[in-house]
Amino acid sequence: MLKVVSFKICPFVQRVTALLDAKNLPYEIEYIDLSDKPQWFLDISPNGQVPVLITENNTALFESDAIFEYLEEAYPALQPELSFEQKAQNQAWSYLASKHYLVQCSTMRSSNKTTLLEREEKLTKAFAKAEEQLGDGPFFNGTNMSTVDLAWLPLLHRAAIIEAHTCHDFLANYPKVKAWQQTLSKTGLFESSVSDDFEQMFINFYLSDQTYLGSISDCKFESSNTCNNNSCC
Repeated sequence: MLKVVSFKICPFVQRVTALLDAKNLPYEIEYIDLSDKPQWFLDISPNGQVPVLITENNTALFESDAIFEYLEEAYPALQPELSFEQKAQNQAWSYLASKHYLVQCSTMRSSNKTTLLEREEKLTKAFAKAEEQLGDGPFFNGTNMSTVDLAWLPLLHRAAIIEAHTCHDFLANYPKVKAWQQTLSKTGLFESSVSDDFEQMFINFYLSDQTYLGSISDCKFESSNTCNNNSCC
């Protein structure tokens, strides 16, 4: 059976587990403490980061992009009919999402409103680009779920949690992205791709008394419209 080595609030891990869930592939998951990485993990993860996927042949794969590609090629693809050009476009749009995971992490950890809004400006540039690309939906490529949807899922899931607890909506100016978020939420993948205590751990870290978002939780906000350590993943 496939095995994922994970840190519970890492978006790079959720991207992989969401793909596994979407493909209905059974897998085991083992959580580690990134502030105290076990030696067996360092032995199989050259970059010391999660996720690591251990294949059914007991090969350890690292880097979420490589794991994603492996799962698409080794198991039935979500969209087997795609041309080489379409596959490349999907990879590019997926990369645009993943390179903003840590941008979102730092935005949510902002200690004051000024920093939050400065960092949010960088984050929402990605949402603006997705807004321009999205068609009639409900998924990124139309009626069928693709790898792009799963790459953006961690960003959209975290945005939903922030909005639910603070009323601050990173997607307020992007109606197509907002509809896309709601579509993915209805698939159940937000919940199935994370641990049962994910949301509480997320809240404890991103809505703590050390963050501005934590200080305006319970909807008191005045609206304006790879993982290497345990600060994010």
